[in-house]
Amino acid sequence: MRASRLLSLLLLLQTRGHMTATELSEELEVSVRTVYRDVEALSSAGVPVYADRGPAGGYRLLDGYRTRLNGLTAEEASSLFLAGLPGPAAELGLGEVAANAELKLLAALPPEPRFHASRMRERFHLDVPGWYRGADETPFLGEVSEAVWDQRPLRMTYRRWGPRDVERLAHPYGLVLKGGSWYMVAAVGGGEPRTYRVSRIIAAEIAEGRFERPGDFELAAYWERYADDFRARMYTAEALVRVAPGIESMFRYTVGADVADAALAEAGPPDDRGWVVVRLPIESVRHAHWLLLRLGADVEILEPAELRAQMAATVAALGGLYGAHRD
Repeated sequence: MRASRLLSLLLLLQTRGHMTATELSEELEVSVRTVYRDVEALSSAGVPVYADRGPAGGYRLLDGYRTRLNGLTAEEASSLFLAGLPGPAAELGLGEVAANAELKLLAALPPEPRFHASRMRERFHLDVPGWYRGADETPFLGEVSEAVWDQRPLRMTYRRWGPRDVERLAHPYGLVLKGGSWYMVAAVGGGEPRTYRVSRIIAAEIAEGRFERPGDFELAAYWERYADDFRARMYTAEALVRVAPGIESMFRYTVGADVADAALAEAGPPDDRGWVVVRLPIESVRHAHWLLLRLGADVEILEPAELRAQMAATVAALGGLYGAHRD
């Protein structure tokens, strides 16, 4: 355990250059006193770590010092190759760079981790987009990624939902790949960060100058909050639905696994035919009408009355259509 922590401390100093004892203790989830002991242990082992004095003091490594990769375990090395996504790297213009980095990492690894990493690459493949849909077309992803990396303003024309396109001068803070789609997190006009789907950018160019990225902005934390808020805004109503036995997998596939599992978990006991009544979050009556028709006679809408009436009208229309064809 301590050896792993010492290696983590060493790599933190190597990648960040300078850190205070308090920062190290927060990253490693140990006390400041433990950090002092670990730094002393590294120094005794010959690692050139030294302390800066004063209010802005902290620890750093001697300039030019680099640790070798032979501290990686087989599992850690394997996970690095599993995390490498050649498709997204190529979209960002980094396909060749990522491939070269992978080769260099393999060459630097000792035999056992190298064997495990190679086997991981041979036996596992990550395909990001969902079935029956390809990745978005993103002709301006290169400009967006360059603006993110160099903290350059991005002048763009963005296609909103609706008839009008809008012009924006954005300060891009980061890029997120979600389900095969790229999203840009950016601030406009000094406001709070917002999310833009990169495929809806229909023109873009990098503007002059640079912007200051807020020091307290964390992309992962922002995205987690955004995703939670998106789900809350998506489901604005509720339907009371009777669900037939034996269709759980189709129910989960149709309405979404998270929503279905939560609804079924809170359902009451089944009736004498095995049907259960669930409260199902829905986006709208119109959307639920389209969605639940896919389950046919294996669901019955109890509430709201508007949705039940729409389902009854559609079923009646279908009966008339197919009945006429039988005649």
